[in-house]
Amino acid sequence: MRRYVVGLTGGIGSGKSTIGDEFARLGVTVVDADAIAHALTAPGGGAIAAIREAFGDAFVTAEGAMDRAAMRERVFRQPQDRSRLEAILHPMVRSESERQVSACASAYCMLMVPLLVEAAGRDPAWRDRFDRILVVDCREETQIERVRRRNGFDEAAVRRIMAAQASRAARLAHADDVIDNDGPREGLAAQVAALHASYLARAARRPA
Repeated sequence: MRRYVVGLTGGIGSGKSTIGDEFARLGVTVVDADAIAHALTAPGGGAIAAIREAFGDAFVTAEGAMDRAAMRERVFRQPQDRSRLEAILHPMVRSESERQVSACASAYCMLMVPLLVEAAGRDPAWRDRFDRILVVDCREETQIERVRRRNGFDEAAVRRIMAAQASRAARLAHADDVIDNDGPREGLAAQVAALHASYLARAARRPA
């Protein structure tokens, strides 16, 4: 029987990792596609050779990792290179995320995918991987402030990243469930607990 999978997504700065941590605290296995991508592009990562071949040595650091700042600038200026990078990373991330989901030992598994809505737009069948889609939502002003504080980017840089992602309206249109993360972290526990109970019940009702 296929594992019951909740897809967790949201725009940059929405607080996906915070929500993932809350579910993990309740014993849910959380598979982080972004963490998998970071591992693939770290020194010695499985994607480094292909990135070097596709983009050249200028995009690999002396330590052997992908140069994130250089690559970020490149893909924003040349959108076709974003597609080239995604063609390298996405199959690797998908394969590893599927492996981790299949090994999940909790009653349901949460797969955290920052670009879930974007991927579903390119391949509608991709949506079939998930039983529910949970969107972490907040105002765009909140996103900008969080990313500026966390990453040190200026507002224009944050807005460029946001413009390259699905809109807030598009994410909400795909959502089965929504967590409002515009306030302090203390307000999240009750929302997470209610959804956790719902997912446990739904997973238990799935036919064998």
